[in-house]
Amino acid sequence: MSPIAEVEGRRITLRNLDKVIHPATGTTKGELLHYLASVADALLGHLHGRPLAFLRYPDGPDGQKFFTKNPPPGTPSWVTTAEVTRHKGETSEQVLIQDLPSLMWAANLVVELHAPMWRIDQGVGIADRLVFDLDPGPPATIVDCRVVAVWLRERLAADGLTAYAKTSGSKGLHLLVPVEPTPSRQVTAYARRLALEAANAMPDLVIRKMTRALRPGKVYVDFSQNAAAKTTAAPYTPAPSPNRPSPRPSPGRRSRSASPRRRCPS
Repeated sequence: MSPIAEVEGRRITLRNLDKVIHPATGTTKGELLHYLASVADALLGHLHGRPLAFLRYPDGPDGQKFFTKNPPPGTPSWVTTAEVTRHKGETSEQVLIQDLPSLMWAANLVVELHAPMWRIDQGVGIADRLVFDLDPGPPATIVDCRVVAVWLRERLAADGLTAYAKTSGSKGLHLLVPVEPTPSRQVTAYARRLALEAANAMPDLVIRKMTRALRPGKVYVDFSQNAAAKTTAAPYTPAPSPNRPSPRPSPGRRSRSASPRRRCPS
């Protein structure tokens, strides 16, 4: 019989807690839930109000992985959901993780949590964050990403914006930038312009197009995740592979869920 846990008054059925989900490290599903409970205070601030996409890997990193935005079958009635209207008028229901019980329910599904740059209360496609995804092409490494991140941080500061770094959950870095609520199209256009400036300033290190032949030894500055339909791995979310560390704020400049927001330039 699966154990039932009570979390802040909500009853959650926990299944297969001894199941090894990362064979290389021996990490079990129960340990995954414990980790998420330990970082919940920090993680929930980054998730609140953001309709989520789940990258599910119920059989571990070597099993099937799939993205889903709709609430999974059996979603408890107390898990908050929101109807999201897309630019073509299509609607879909998505999950909001607003509290610890909802986080533990999601963790029981074995998921990586991906969030958009906008909050549902501000409106779909009205971003309050800007993100750059810095992706190194071997032999470039996260150290090369750091060089690019410093350049972007200083360039953003010149426009009155503050950038916070976090590991991406893969090989590189994310820069998160709080902004006043701004249409995603405008945020994307501004991020595209800065990516081009970075490529022009550091042509031996930076590319702004995902061209396979140009990737070796360069850092790709991806601004596309600012689009309203895109999502990015949330800080502290568990990654599906032990070789991919969970995205975490870098020690030098902490990513904050509530930071001073500045107007995004046109």
